[in-house]
Amino acid sequence: MAYNTKLADRIREALVHLPDVEEKEMFRGVCFMVDGKMCVCVSGDEMMCRIGAAATEKVLEQNGVRQMIMREKVMNDYVYVSEEAFHNQKDFNQWIKLALDFNPQAKASKKKK
Repeated sequence: MAYNTKLADRIREALVHLPDVEEKEMFRGVCFMVDGKMCVCVSGDEMMCRIGAAATEKVLEQNGVRQMIMREKVMNDYVYVSEEAFHNQKDFNQWIKLALDFNPQAKASKKKK
């Protein structure tokens, strides 16, 4: 499945001001790592945002937002966000802000040897 390259470009542009951003292909798309930690990804036409469990609980009631589930396990810090929830620039910026605000508290995955 191809991912939305226009959405990836929007995210890339939103993160361009940060000093430590790396792109990695994963989740059938592209992930933007900030300070060595997964922050925002594009999978298909959706954004996957790492916003933390507390923020996740608050946003799950919104249209176009769903919990990330991987191998039947709920991933508490992550949500998938469809275009319905970020159709305007203000909403898009809010999702990026939520992910960047949580990033300092997020744990980096262990490096593979």
